[in-house]
Amino acid sequence: MTTPDTQRPRTGSGILRTALRRNVGAMAWGTLLMGLYQAGETAFPIALGLIVEHTMRHRSLEALGLSVAALAVIITTVSLSWRFGMRILQKANTTEAHRWRVRVAGAGLQPVARDVDLKSGEVLTVATEDADQTADIIEVVPLLISSLVAVLIAAVALGLADPRLGLLVIVGTVAILSVLSVMSRRIGSSTREQQARVARAGAKVADLIIGLRPLHGFGGNHAAFRSYRRVSTDARRQAVTVARVNGVYAGTALALNAVLAAAVTLTAGWLAFEGRITIGELVTAVGLAQFIMEPLKLFSEMPKYVMMARASAERMALVLTAAPVTTPGSARPAGGADLEVDCVRHGALREVRFKVAAGEFVAVAAYQPRAAADLAAVLALNVPPDAYGGTVRLGGRDLADLAVEAVRERLLVNPYDGEIFAGTLRSNIDPSGTSRTVPEAVEASMLTDVVALHREGLDHAVRDRGANLSGGQRQRLSLARALAADADVLVLRDPTTAVDAVTEQLIARGVAELRRGRTTLVITSSPALLDVADRVLVLDDGVVTAEDTHRRLLATDEEYRLAVTR
Repeated sequence: MTTPDTQRPRTGSGILRTALRRNVGAMAWGTLLMGLYQAGETAFPIALGLIVEHTMRHRSLEALGLSVAALAVIITTVSLSWRFGMRILQKANTTEAHRWRVRVAGAGLQPVARDVDLKSGEVLTVATEDADQTADIIEVVPLLISSLVAVLIAAVALGLADPRLGLLVIVGTVAILSVLSVMSRRIGSSTREQQARVARAGAKVADLIIGLRPLHGFGGNHAAFRSYRRVSTDARRQAVTVARVNGVYAGTALALNAVLAAAVTLTAGWLAFEGRITIGELVTAVGLAQFIMEPLKLFSEMPKYVMMARASAERMALVLTAAPVTTPGSARPAGGADLEVDCVRHGALREVRFKVAAGEFVAVAAYQPRAAADLAAVLALNVPPDAYGGTVRLGGRDLADLAVEAVRERLLVNPYDGEIFAGTLRSNIDPSGTSRTVPEAVEASMLTDVVALHREGLDHAVRDRGANLSGGQRQRLSLARALAADADVLVLRDPTTAVDAVTEQLIARGVAELRRGRTTLVITSSPALLDVADRVLVLDDGVVTAEDTHRRLLATDEEYRLAVTR
């Protein structure tokens, strides 16, 4: 049974209710089988008591044989019901955890960032550990019900022998759960704090991995390590606190369960001594007193797991219910592939205005790196349309009116520091496996020498973040990925800063040839790329100050010549 993902739970409790609702079928079967398992476990000491009672009266081998057969049936029922019941519940648990992992990952990877005060490493922790702990509720509820069934059967069986025994079990169980429910609240609050600190430690690790190369470059790795150690120490201390609280909880539960079992055993012994119950009933009572410790232990642990699941669900709700930074439109671009920037003001940009016609190759020579970064951020939708002044139009429609997915289909802005993923050269160039221009993209980006170096070719393994590639190889791989996407409108920012001059010339020609007739904007100071552009826009002090071909600007603009010649 599933629930459509269009339903968006707003709280941790809502997430738990959603998880329970769409697994009600699996939980019903699991509860039935686990209840049968607990009933069989309870029936075992009852059967032993009846066998003793019956054997002492009749002393018949036939009766003994039937009793052994009955025990075999009980044992088989216990074994099979446990096996298939746990299989159903664990499958549902694993599937539900997967659903929430995908849901949280989808929220974190949405094109429009969400307004949530969590770093990427913290979101990763929410999508893994918290999703798993939330899905545990699928197993907790059936086990809770089946444990209750076992305790009730034991209470009824003891009550039939003597009402005082049954009443003792019921009163003792209520008292134990009342004490433990109070203690479980402390576990919930401690667990929430531990999860938050572990998530912060995970975020710190993610930041350090991303910045490992520059940290080594200026010798900052030791200071970064000390910073992580402080965060990790906080997480360790909180984990110790949670372990201490859990230990006290488990110890208290075990002690209370043992006291109840001892009380039932002693009471049964006293009643047998007084002649109020038979020897067979005494055997049953002693067996049940030992047996009920297991379901009571399981029953008493359930509040703790419920609190942990709720704490994890509340952390997931932080991500899933966070509002987008901006509300995108729903329209789609018109048929044209032109790009227009109209009086955009943001950061270092002041009244930037230009238009790239459909099929045109335009370069922007930004004298200030900050202005180049701000322009790329605006075009990439990293800055919400309502956070900057002016308008950006794609195909004649304002970006603010367009659906983000529709913009992504038409406009691709290749980041300056494009990530390289663990996999192969091919999977990094064509992640979806649908591009028809991979060979041309490899050729245009001059990645051919990297492919030729390895006998696996495009199937050569790439380590996480391109650790087995040089800086220039990573940059060309990122460029090849952008070209293979074959977007209607492509924006590149400094795609050749890590390659030599000869390779840069070849890349410039290859990109211009491959993108012929396609709208292309390159933000660069590379003379080679500027030279192959149809025209060059000079971006200085936040505004476009000049516009012409590269060679004419070299001949007429001294400041431009000094800025771009190497």
